[in-house]
Amino acid sequence: MRTIIFSLSLFFLSFYMKAQDEKMIVVNTDKESMTEGIFKPDWQSLSQYKVPDWFRNAKFGIWAHWGPQCQPEQGDWYARGMYEEGADYNKWHVQNYGHPSKAGFKEVIRDWKAQNWDPEKLVKLYKRVGAQYFFAMANHHDNLDLWNSKYQEWNSTRVGPKKDIVAGWAAAAKKHKLPFGLSVHASRPWTWYELAQGADKKGEFAGVPYDGKLTKEDGKGTWWEGLDPQELYAQNHEVSKITDFDKWWNWGGGASLPSQEYCDKFYNRTMELINKFNPDLLYFDDTTLPLYPISDAGLKLAAHYYNKSMVTHKGKLEAVMFGKILTDAQKECMVWDVERGAPDKPQEKAWQTCTCIGDWHYNRARYNDNSYKSAASVIKTLIDIVSKNGNLLLNIPVRGDGTIDDKEVAVLEGIAAWMDVNKESIFDTRPWKIFGEGPSVDFVNPLDAAGFNEGKVGFNEKDIRFNQKENILYATVMDVPTENIKLKSLGENKAAHKIQKIEMLGSKEKILWKQYSDSLVIMKPKSIPNKIAVVFRIKVE
Repeated sequence: MRTIIFSLSLFFLSFYMKAQDEKMIVVNTDKESMTEGIFKPDWQSLSQYKVPDWFRNAKFGIWAHWGPQCQPEQGDWYARGMYEEGADYNKWHVQNYGHPSKAGFKEVIRDWKAQNWDPEKLVKLYKRVGAQYFFAMANHHDNLDLWNSKYQEWNSTRVGPKKDIVAGWAAAAKKHKLPFGLSVHASRPWTWYELAQGADKKGEFAGVPYDGKLTKEDGKGTWWEGLDPQELYAQNHEVSKITDFDKWWNWGGGASLPSQEYCDKFYNRTMELINKFNPDLLYFDDTTLPLYPISDAGLKLAAHYYNKSMVTHKGKLEAVMFGKILTDAQKECMVWDVERGAPDKPQEKAWQTCTCIGDWHYNRARYNDNSYKSAASVIKTLIDIVSKNGNLLLNIPVRGDGTIDDKEVAVLEGIAAWMDVNKESIFDTRPWKIFGEGPSVDFVNPLDAAGFNEGKVGFNEKDIRFNQKENILYATVMDVPTENIKLKSLGENKAAHKIQKIEMLGSKEKILWKQYSDSLVIMKPKSIPNKIAVVFRIKVE
């Protein structure tokens, strides 16, 4: 029955796709041709995709979601919020850079120097912490490419740091033998930057336009002479007809639709990125695929990326590509990414949570008010996600100068300490027949759009999470046990295999246990090896 439903889903999706073809902007592939292969730029063809085992084994990655918006140390979406009259970002920007009619986001880019950036040192630390893959950001909605991009003159080798940021990260990942991922967020500036077209409605600068409409000719005699601000802001168009940002995020609800030139440029930039760096993982910060369904750019990028991976790996597909808010049929075509959240039940297909210990872009306030996620919070999140067949991608915000702060290092050290002892219960494992027991199992916690449901479910010592590796079952207690541990799923009447031995990771203490008809009871150990989550290694026949 499931096969029939899936086939019908793909049929209707393919039918819908064909019905939209006449409305779609078909990108030009003359400058960046697609790699030929078994994958074509349509959903039916992309459904051949199979998630590689290496990704399913990896479980944990670390991300440097780093770009010029980290320079002000004010947090997420600064390049948009600084144009919102009266907003905190706007007030801070006026005080520190000047009014956005005179000093727009391009001035922040100029200010970003990355002077203390040492990618090799950071990636080495992340690997020691336990990361099995590393992600870097290639560009954000602010539209600055972080490599020597031949299609985007506003790139980090020409302005700001005057460095090829992606190349530096790629070299560090290669040195430390970590699969390298790139995140692409630059399909959005067309609408995301629209506030830059505005002007204050009151006060000294009332009616004075912000810098979002500047042209190349306006740059004569300035530091950016020769550069076209429209290549950065992309604002020579009518603004969207509604102001509810959430409604037009998916290119609907009155969103101003991009031009052929805009779609072609995004396609070419991203193709160059893929061809130059050949990433093992590719993350699109988009619903489904970039510019979908208004353009076929995302479908062509996906087909090219998969085919290129097969050429690189002599016929074997090793690439991992992520999309958000996917239908069941689309989850056959790529890996589902959940932002700042997780489904409350296990998933048949491999998936990933992306989250952060603070804001996506560095925020000094997080440091000052001690509001980073703790190592314990990260570890418990990881355990829960792995039990549900998922991976965790964790962003560690980087300051504008290219360093991370001491409190972030402390969180990483806490993660490393737990991993040093318990990593065998995470890496190379697979879900068990059930993902867990305890009060959190039945808690209904629906996702909100792309995710955004984290922090709503707490864990205590009654919560257990399971996963397995060959004849070993790992049962993890999600807090410090204060009494005997009762596992209802491992009673004699329910257990499929006979238990041979039980050990506690991080301890040589002999573990006492008794199996009853309705449960397995593990006697509370005399000494608990960590204060985060205690793992019992259960060997079965």
